Amino acid sequence: MSAPLRHATFSLMSYSRYRCIKTATLERQTNLCFWNTNLPSLDLSCYLMSYRFYCQCYRYLRRSSKINKSKVALLPRNNRNNLSTDACTPRYVLGIETSCDDTGAAVVDYHGNIIGEALNSQTRIHVEMGGIIPIIARDLHKQNIANVVDEAIKNAKLSNQDIEAIAVTTEPGLALSLFIGVNHAKMLASKYRKPVIPIHHMEAHALTVRMVERVEFPYLVLLVSGGHCLLALAQDVNKFLLLGRGLDDSPGDAFDKTARQMKLKNLKECAGLSGGEAVELMAKTGNPKSFQFPGVLSQNRDCNFSFSGLKFHAKNLIFQEELKQGIDGGNVLPNAGDICASFQDGIVKHLLHRIRRGLLYSELKQLLPAENKTLVLSGGVASNMYIRQEIENLCQHFNCRLVCPPPKLCTDNGVMIAW
Repeated sequence: MSAPLRHATFSLMSYSRYRCIKTATLERQTNLCFWNTNLPSLDLSCYLMSYRFYCQCYRYLRRSSKINKSKVALLPRNNRNNLSTDACTPRYVLGIETSCDDTGAAVVDYHGNIIGEALNSQTRIHVEMGGIIPIIARDLHKQNIANVVDEAIKNAKLSNQDIEAIAVTTEPGLALSLFIGVNHAKMLASKYRKPVIPIHHMEAHALTVRMVERVEFPYLVLLVSGGHCLLALAQDVNKFLLLGRGLDDSPGDAFDKTARQMKLKNLKECAGLSGGEAVELMAKTGNPKSFQFPGVLSQNRDCNFSFSGLKFHAKNLIFQEELKQGIDGGNVLPNAGDICASFQDGIVKHLLHRIRRGLLYSELKQLLPAENKTLVLSGGVASNMYIRQEIENLCQHFNCRLVCPPPKLCTDNGVMIAW
């Protein structure tokens, strides 16, 4: 990839970059409408899920919009505080998240307050199955989504008619899972005549921190999850500068596959935990210096990430240790803690190396303010406390503030979609 393309300004949200649900009417008598007549074309080069799926959403929104658009003003979210008191009467948005293996829903008001939420996790089932199986994930979403949405609205002590708009994850993610959430959102929108807002999953992660912390643009954001790894500069609500991306496996996938290879689910203390949680738990009992993991992309002059080599090295190490110690069947290596600690340390070192390059590049190009520099760490893997602590140490060296959403907001949830 060429340098101009690698550092090109892009929107993490592609066709849903105008998710300006915080809108106001030009006339007080005009009903609120969350509709944008200038939806940009789908960026096929960034997190392409399905052009046909996009067209379906676009046509549905056009058919379902019956309000006179000429009397509606769309304001960007960063200007919402400029609205008058009358225009800022209580409004609630329902968020639906089904991008992978968690069925989430939440109701959030205009000011970012969580009014009600509900979540159904499929982690235990997929751990028993040895990984996420898209068809099973789809069936579980289909089975639980109605109850999860109803529970979120009930916890908010509202009715469906009180909801002003329905935000739903449309990309990226498992296509079968995404369709369940989108179809349910469309059903609700048709039944209660509410507008639908398509949301990009990764952008939602990048902006979630602004619900709980005062973070001003621009800031650096590292998104680490089970499907992606991105380092970007958040310049505005809908403007991002991509500095680095995952070239192959994601860190979450590397954790999950390594945990499965080590059969950690057979340990009582790891029962029901995801792969990342199991590795983090076992690493607390091990020595990170027990095994040496190779450096990755150390000679590459960019901020991209690669975790396939670390995962493959861990696989070979586990195989060799099992042969050496005569471990077979469902038994777990007695030095599993040392392997987990060393593997986790290898992941962290790679992350730190790429973050360091991103901070240096931002300083060189003056992309971040000289004072009050901020790095936001988000995504499911950001729940790992060891990773947080090591990145915090790096940030202190660069006089940079590290901000992380609460662990419950790092994993997939409906709150970040509604926000």
